[in-house]
Amino acid sequence: MARQLIIVGGGAAGFFTAISAAEADPGLKITILEKGPRVLAKVRISGGGRCNVTHACFDPRGLTERYPRGAKELIGPFHRFQAKETVDWFQSRGVKLKTEADGRMFPITDSSETVIDCLLNEVRRFGIEVLCDNGAARVSRDVNDGFNVTTSKGERLRCDVLVLAMGGCRVPAACELATSLGHSLVQPVPSLFTFHIKSPLLNELAGISVPEADASVPNTPLRERGALLITHWGLSGPAILRLSAWGARTLHDSDYNFPLHVNWLPKLDRENLAAECESRRRNQPAKLVVNLPLAPLPGRLWEQLVMLAGIDRQTRWAALSRTALHQLIQTLQRTELQVNGKSLNKDEFVTCGGVPLTEVNLKTMESRICPRLYLCGEILDIDGITGGFNFQAAWTTGWIAGRAIGGIHVEA
Repeated sequence: MARQLIIVGGGAAGFFTAISAAEADPGLKITILEKGPRVLAKVRISGGGRCNVTHACFDPRGLTERYPRGAKELIGPFHRFQAKETVDWFQSRGVKLKTEADGRMFPITDSSETVIDCLLNEVRRFGIEVLCDNGAARVSRDVNDGFNVTTSKGERLRCDVLVLAMGGCRVPAACELATSLGHSLVQPVPSLFTFHIKSPLLNELAGISVPEADASVPNTPLRERGALLITHWGLSGPAILRLSAWGARTLHDSDYNFPLHVNWLPKLDRENLAAECESRRRNQPAKLVVNLPLAPLPGRLWEQLVMLAGIDRQTRWAALSRTALHQLIQTLQRTELQVNGKSLNKDEFVTCGGVPLTEVNLKTMESRICPRLYLCGEILDIDGITGGFNFQAAWTTGWIAGRAIGGIHVEA
C-alpha cells in the first residue's frame, strides 16, 4: 500500500513540500488540507498581486543576514536550496523571473497568477489531492506510529507522514496542532507592520514617498534606511517594515508606543546640509524658503518641515536667520514622531515566533519531538524582512522536507 502523506496548509511551503515529495517518491499518496476557500492566498496578494518570489541574493550567508529570527540556523538549509535554486526551479517550469533595482525578484509577467498556475500545474501533474475549506481541526498519533487527522468538516483521515505548513502563529491557538504533538512554542508577535502616527506634520501628506530616509528608535539599536511612505494612518514603506521586523519583540514589549526619529536626508551630514542652505541663501535670496526644497524631498513635505522648524511661510532665503537655519537642519536630520499603534502589512503579514528551531532537524525538517512529523514555512520561528525573504524560507524548508519525506537526503 502506498504511503500516505497529509500536508496541513495550502500555501507556498505546503505546495513546495508536496511537489518535492512527489518528485522524490512518485508512489506517495499526497493530500493537501487548506482551511480557506483558495490555496496560495499569500502568494496571490504578495507584492501588490505581482508575487515577490525571492530576492537576488545568491550567497547563503549573505541571505541569512536578512532574517531577524533563524539567521544562524538557515545557513545549512540555504547551502542546499537558496535563491539561485528557486530561480532555476521556476525557470525550468516556464516561469522566468526579473530583478528590480532593490533586488526583489518577480515573474516577468508581473502577475502572481503565473506563479500560482505553475504550482497548481505541478500538483496536478503528480496527482496530488487538494481539499479547500477543509483544514485540520485535530491531530493525534495512531497505534502504527502514523497520524489520525480530523478535518474541520469532521472527516477522519489517516496518514503515515504529517507535515504542518499552515503559516504563522498569529495567536498561540494557531499552533495547537504542533503543541498537541509535544512541541513548545516561542510566543508569536507581529512582524512586518506599519506605524500609526498622529501628527500635524503628516496630516495632509498621505501618499507622499521619500526615496531614502533613515528611521530609528531612540535608546535602541533599531535603525533602518530606505524608502519611506506617508499614509493616512502614519508611516510605511521598506524602511519602516524592516525596522518593524528587526524590532518585532522590542516594539511589542513597548505596546507599540514609542518615539521614532526620522532623518529625511540621510546622505547629507550637518555640514553638507548647511552648505546646501547657504548656497540657496547666496544664489536665490529672493525665493521663499518653502518654495525651494532640497532634493529629493517632495515640495509638500519640504513645506511642512520648514513650518515645523518654526519658519514662517513668507520667509525668504535672504532673511533666514542663523538660528532658524540651525532649527531647519535639526528638523531635517531628526524629526521626532510618536508611534501609537500598528497595522499589519496586508501584502506580507508575518509573525515572529512559532515552533523553536531546536525542536526540528533542519537537515530534514523532521520534528525531533515527534517522528514522521515535519514542519516547514512560517510555523517555525523563522522570519525575514520584506523583499521576498519569507517566501525563500518557505521554498527552502518545503523543498528540504519534501526531499526527506521522499527518501532523498543530501547533506549541506
